[in-house]
Amino acid sequence: MRAIEFQEYGGPEVLKVVEAEVPEPGPGQVSVDVAYAGVNFADLKARSDGYRVAALPYRPGLEVSGRVRALGEGLEGLAVGQEVTALTDAGAYAEVVVADAVTVFPLPEGVGLRTGATLPTVLPTAYALVHSVGRIQPGDRVLVQGAAGGIGTVAGQLAKAAGAGAVYGVVSDAAKAKHALGHGYDEVFVGGFTQEVREATGGRGVDLVLDPVGGDTLRAGLASLAPFGRLVSFGNASGAEPWTVGQPELYPLGLTVSGFSVLALAKTAPAELRALAERAFATVVDGVVSLPVTAEFALAEAAEAHRLMGARKSTGKLLLRVGGDEG
Repeated sequence: MRAIEFQEYGGPEVLKVVEAEVPEPGPGQVSVDVAYAGVNFADLKARSDGYRVAALPYRPGLEVSGRVRALGEGLEGLAVGQEVTALTDAGAYAEVVVADAVTVFPLPEGVGLRTGATLPTVLPTAYALVHSVGRIQPGDRVLVQGAAGGIGTVAGQLAKAAGAGAVYGVVSDAAKAKHALGHGYDEVFVGGFTQEVREATGGRGVDLVLDPVGGDTLRAGLASLAPFGRLVSFGNASGAEPWTVGQPELYPLGLTVSGFSVLALAKTAPAELRALAERAFATVVDGVVSLPVTAEFALAEAAEAHRLMGARKSTGKLLLRVGGDEG
């Protein structure tokens, strides 16, 4: 089978097409004939910085849609040929991938393989950020960093559907602002946002901040919170040193800082992940949210997908077409 691997860290050019053995599922695992693979920022971090990479060569990719190829010994509840979407530990940039059965989900009714590839990481993450961890309440004012990305696109819609009083986004350019304004956001700030948030909220601040950037951006988000506000950290795209929560920042206004990682949850509490994913996927079936695929590449063009995402010009979701059907 064909797969994408890198044997050294570096730019998109280190991604190479290789011929590899077809993997077989072990106990509790499922192999999937991949239709589409999602492209995520974590894949870029793996390629450039070794994020979550145990050894080289490494095959990136955390999510796929496709059809069940084979089941591990004694596994029940799935069938060969069944259309599924799956969260993988790695290896999704390939024609066949193996995943733990606990992170393999039958495609919801009415959802095709192309749309299905957008579900495994983005939908549960956005749902958790807004509801499970962020604990949004009707009337809350919400601020989302990276509002035009995959998670940001969904989080804005979920917050609006949950009755947020206002949903503000932060993006890096005007084109991304236009995208976010079409997906649930009331106002979008380009670049700086602390003063803008205070002005938009009459000086009070927001009740919930969702931050995938870390570093100075996280601190600015914390400074944008209203009394008893909550900040949820779900990434460190800035590459800054991890921030240590301190009493001086939290005590005066009774602030709360939380964190979330769908990959960590898959390891530590897979049953919770399944329940979370079912609730999240239902929002697509019910038409509450949509996640547009804004760019699609052939498997051999994985480097081009990484260049687009790495340039911070992409919006919505990027996919690799492996053996994909439309839908």
